[in-house]
This record gives sequence, C-alpha cells and structure tokens, in this order.
Amino acid sequence: MTSWPGTRAATNGIAVVIPARNEADRLGRSLEAVLESVDDVRSYSDACVRIVLVLDSCTDASADIAAAFGGVDILECELGVVGAVRHVGARYACELLGDDGWIACTDADSVVPARWLRTHLEAASAGFDMLLGTVRPDPDELQDHLLRRWRDAHLLIDGHPHVHGANLGISNRMYRTSGGFAAVQTHEDALLAEAVQGLGGRILRTGESPVLTSARMTGRAPAGMAAYLTNLSQKGA
Repeated sequence: MTSWPGTRAATNGIAVVIPARNEADRLGRSLEAVLESVDDVRSYSDACVRIVLVLDSCTDASADIAAAFGGVDILECELGVVGAVRHVGARYACELLGDDGWIACTDADSVVPARWLRTHLEAASAGFDMLLGTVRPDPDELQDHLLRRWRDAHLLIDGHPHVHGANLGISNRMYRTSGGFAAVQTHEDALLAEAVQGLGGRILRTGESPVLTSARMTGRAPAGMAAYLTNLSQKGA
C-alpha cells in the first residue's frame, strides 16, 4: 500500500459516480471493471463501497444492462449537460456517506484497473482532498500514429498536470465546500480542480491506476476526449 504523510483514519466509504448517456455498447464493460475493483477493495478493507450510475436522457438499453448487474444505484435524469449529470451523482454520494465519504469518478465509456479504488481509498485515508489520476486512450480504437501523438502530449507520472473526469476523486467534505461540479457542458472537472486548489485543498496528482478510456472520434461532450483526438488527428494531416 502506498504511504503518504498525514495519514488519518480510513474514510467512511467510497461512492463510484458514473454518468452515462446512451452507452449501452460500452457500459457493461465499464461496470464489470468497477465491480472487479470493488472486489479488490473488499479483499482487504471493510469500507462501504457504492456504485452510482446516472443515466441522462438515455433512449437505449443502458438501464436494463445496469439492472442486470445488481448492486448498482441507478439514477435517471434529463439534463443533457455533463457537469450537471455528474453533480446529480456526487450529491447523491454525499447524502449516502456523509462528510467523511469519498467520491471516485469515472465514465461509462472507460475501464478502470483492478487497483483503481484501492488507489482512491489510500488517497482518502492519507488525508487528501482530491485525487487527479491519468487516462489512456484505448489502443484498439486509435491508429498507431495518433496514439504516439497522444503519448507525446501526456505525462502518466506522479505530479502530472492533467485533469480527467474519468479518473478523479474528491472527499465529500471538499465537494460540498467547493460547490461541486458546475452545470457546464465541458471542463467541469477542470473547474472543480481549480476551485479545490483555490481553497487550499490537498491534491494528489498520481500516475497510479490509469483508466483506459474510449478513443472514439465522436463523443458526448464538446471539447471532450473525442474532440481532442479529432483535433490531434488533424495536426500535420
């Protein structure tokens, strides 16, 4: 287990918050990975772990797929704004676990590694207010030359400068204090990180447990990962 200074008592529990909009083709894989990470945490800790899936304006089979897994709290809304959708899940997480809980965020088109929640729990137990993790685009969905360009532009090490909603954690207490995710269509994750930093929050930028995320060129949010990859593909074209 990673050891950081300032260790405190373990968090009251973790809520994994996942927004989804018509992700039936990818949701099953995402939930399987999260559940594997839950099993890893439960192998050594009695911390409460809840999975909160927020379905936004879904017209596909996402609800049926999630229901088939069991153990997933399913919330439904019609907001169409990813920041607002994340906030619905995070607010629910705060109500579930109180101020001593921790919110671990990922996306329905992403696959977390088995030790992902362990990394979040260690950060929470060490007294961090926020965790900013890294992501990797799925190499099966991206041409080799684009994958090289992406790697050249990203650091996957401790102290990295990136902010990704698909791999972000925050204490419930700090989430309430900072005002939470803004109701914006993009960069809600970066805005939250800026707010936490402005409050003097203790932020862990870690290269541990990178999350595999979709490398599709057509995404749900403008200026999101899909738009970034599309712009990357046009450079030097």
